[in-house]
Amino acid sequence: MLEVKDMMREEMARLLGRGNLGHLGVARDGHPYVVPMNYANDSEYLYFFTTEGTKTEFIAANHEVCFQVEEVADPTSWMSVMGFGRAERLDKPDEMESTMRLLTERNPMLTPALNRTKIGAWTRLSNIVIYRVRPHAIHGRKTA
Repeated sequence: MLEVKDMMREEMARLLGRGNLGHLGVARDGHPYVVPMNYANDSEYLYFFTTEGTKTEFIAANHEVCFQVEEVADPTSWMSVMGFGRAERLDKPDEMESTMRLLTERNPMLTPALNRTKIGAWTRLSNIVIYRVRPHAIHGRKTA
C-alpha cells in the first residue's frame, strides 16, 4: 500500500522554487476553471503572467484562487503542493517591472501566455496581466 505523508514547510518551498509550471484553479458562479500556468515565486508571493481572457474574467469575479505544483517520477513517487490565496492584479509600473524580471528568469519566452489565439475569424488580443498571490494556506503531500 502506498504511504502518503505531509510535507514539511521547507520541502514545499523547495518544490515551489524549482518548479515553473503548475495549475491555477479559479471559480465563478459555482463553476470551476483550472488551467496550467507558468509561475515564479519569492518567499512571500506566487506570480503569474497571462493575457486577458477567461482566467482574468474569473479572477475579476472571485479573487480567491488555488495553485498546485507537482513533481511526478512515477505513480508511486510524487509530491504535490497546493496554496490558497487572493489574486491581486498588479498595476504599478515598478511592481510590474520587478515581477517581469522574476517571471522571465523562469520562463524567458513567456509561453504559453504570449501566443496568438485564433478561433475562426476571431483573434484574441494579447493584453498583458500580472497577478500575485500571497498564500494564506499551503499544503503539501508526498509519497514516502
